[in-house]
Amino acid sequence: MEPRATVNNVTELIFTGLFQDPEVQRVCFVFFLCVYLATVLGNGVIVLTFSFSKSLCSPMYFFLSYLSMVEICYSSSVVPKFISDFLAKIKTISMKGCLAQIFFLHFFAVAENLLLVVMAFDRYVAICRPLHYMNIMSRPLCHLLVAGSWLGGFVHSIIQIFITLPLPFCGPNVIDHYFCDLHPLFKLACTDTFVEGVIVLVNSGLISILSLLILVSSYVVILVHLRKHSAEGRRKALSTCASHVTVVVLFFVPATFIYMRPDSNFTGDKLVAVFYTVITPMLNPIIYTLRNAEVINAIGKLWCKKGRGVGK
Repeated sequence: MEPRATVNNVTELIFTGLFQDPEVQRVCFVFFLCVYLATVLGNGVIVLTFSFSKSLCSPMYFFLSYLSMVEICYSSSVVPKFISDFLAKIKTISMKGCLAQIFFLHFFAVAENLLLVVMAFDRYVAICRPLHYMNIMSRPLCHLLVAGSWLGGFVHSIIQIFITLPLPFCGPNVIDHYFCDLHPLFKLACTDTFVEGVIVLVNSGLISILSLLILVSSYVVILVHLRKHSAEGRRKALSTCASHVTVVVLFFVPATFIYMRPDSNFTGDKLVAVFYTVITPMLNPIIYTLRNAEVINAIGKLWCKKGRGVGK
């Protein structure tokens, strides 16, 4: 094994970006700006609605409010820089900025991952233990579960950063992506990063696999339990789970494609990354509101009340 290089003279990185054609980049700027604004607005409406609506006070909506908050933060860790780079001739980021982007991207991604697990547990209790639901899912427990998801994201991200900080970067400084992530950055290191790559794979892989196992197990138990219910009861129960299952699929399929397979130079990785960093955070509020009449009614009532208050 070659000795690790000690020279570390790269202070700025250059992104290759998503597209090179100037006309395409201008169109992308407008499109992705609209998507980002829709993401912030849609998730922001959900957070404010659940915060002020007295009718949406169940644990399910409490967790959904935090999920929307995480979506705003997660998207904001990448998308504003991504959008502004469409107007830049040279897309640069400092090394410190790159590490910060990696930290917050993984922090909010794992927090979302764990929140989805928490929401699956909530649905399990609601459907399989309905008489004890409010006692089990008490407000202190809900706060503890949310805090645990944030703590899990923080610990995961700190590990990723501690793995990356010792690596020497002596050039080149062109990163083949539109944002900073671990695998593209490792390719620029002036040393063999096989061990670091394995640690990152284990760190991300264990969280994803364990979360997926818990999610699948919870829904298997729910489906088995629903066999005892009437057709109408099954329909109502499944309707509350359908949105969550859809979001889980949108979250785990791209993440599995990117982080739980051997590293490659496949250019489609960038397009998959666009889906989970830009598009998915916008879809989540749509998925949860379109299938839930209670949420739609609460949004309408709350914002009509706010409108009347402004008009007075």
